[in-house]
Amino acid sequence: MILLIKNFIGGFISRSGNAVFISTVLSRVLSFIGSMIALRLLDNKELGVILFAYSIIQFMIPVGGFGLHQSLLRYGALLASTRDKEKLFSYVLKHGIVGSLILIIIVLLIGWFISFQFDKTFYYLCILSTAILSNFIFELVKTQFRLQHKNTLFAKAEFFQNFLLVVLIFTLTNYLGGLGYVIALISAPFITAILFVRKLQITFYLNTNLSITNVDFWKYGFFGGLSNVVTQLLFIIDIILIGELMTDPLMVTHYKYISIIPFSLLFLPRVFMAADFVSLTEKIGQKVYIRNYIKSYQLFFSLLSLLIFSISCFFSKSILLLFGKEYVNYSDSFVILIFGITGIFIFRGIYGNLLSSIGKMSVNYYIVSIAILINILSNFYLIPIYGIKGAAVTSSTLMWFTGIASWVCFNYLYKKKDY
Repeated sequence: MILLIKNFIGGFISRSGNAVFISTVLSRVLSFIGSMIALRLLDNKELGVILFAYSIIQFMIPVGGFGLHQSLLRYGALLASTRDKEKLFSYVLKHGIVGSLILIIIVLLIGWFISFQFDKTFYYLCILSTAILSNFIFELVKTQFRLQHKNTLFAKAEFFQNFLLVVLIFTLTNYLGGLGYVIALISAPFITAILFVRKLQITFYLNTNLSITNVDFWKYGFFGGLSNVVTQLLFIIDIILIGELMTDPLMVTHYKYISIIPFSLLFLPRVFMAADFVSLTEKIGQKVYIRNYIKSYQLFFSLLSLLIFSISCFFSKSILLLFGKEYVNYSDSFVILIFGITGIFIFRGIYGNLLSSIGKMSVNYYIVSIAILINILSNFYLIPIYGIKGAAVTSSTLMWFTGIASWVCFNYLYKKKDY
């Protein structure tokens, strides 16, 4: 057991995973600080409206560029030539910007015809929609760093973006209020992408003809984007439904802040996948290697899950005091959400990514889509009766459901795959 964990962590460090880990921890801390600054500087009801509008945009962000950055990550890892990787990057950049602009227009058109519960929702939605483009460009730059096995630069970009976000939130919110907070959310990823793109040291090609950019390439990206959209929706649909069913923006703010720590902890499996996904995709045909990686991963995260859940059970009220005395009343909901994320740790984090590695991104989409339907139906029943706790129970249950479903599907499909 000890040897498995030691080799697992050693391999992670050899791929500069430690840099990704440190950067991500610092980034989560900075994100938390940014959220606390916004909570202190803005009226809670206005902040609730902004968070409600941003929640809508957040589940559109992953499909920015029609998800082509997802295709770049997998198909780029399968290309042997550096020149072909650069041509693929140029292809995705060109078509992805156009795709993002189309999505922004669609969001604005749909938003125009919706009568939102809270005043100024459409106003903030219009401005925040540009985050679809800024985040796509930023994700594209980070993806290319991963393909180049430059995980240290990937980590630096992630850290700088969050550092810049805190600075902008503090500065702009002080002077412009809610509008300043919104501008900070949009501009931080775009500015970071512009500053870091030169570090890619690649040649941009106008002629980007590659046989790999076929229907399957676009289909993979499309389903990758959709999969991330519905995954995001699993985490934010509670906020949307709380806002609609409880008709109190203060409840939106309360749920948002009690879920910050549980959902922030999801960075842990993401760190490992950020460092290891390209390597796993390159070696996906080596079944012994993949099985050993899975065994080591699950052992590590099972032990980590036990530790985090135990701490949360004993210190939930003390942790929630960080946000204010009124949040202590939601300690049960906080623990329920913590239990849910352990299902992501042990199952979804590894098997969802392995499904992507074998090209079965559509399976991820179908699994999470089923979970979304269950989520909506359950929340319409549970939120009016149990309030915030009802939303927490639904989310926790579905996090385990999606993880176990990914495990079952991967094992079935991987056995059938002929390498």
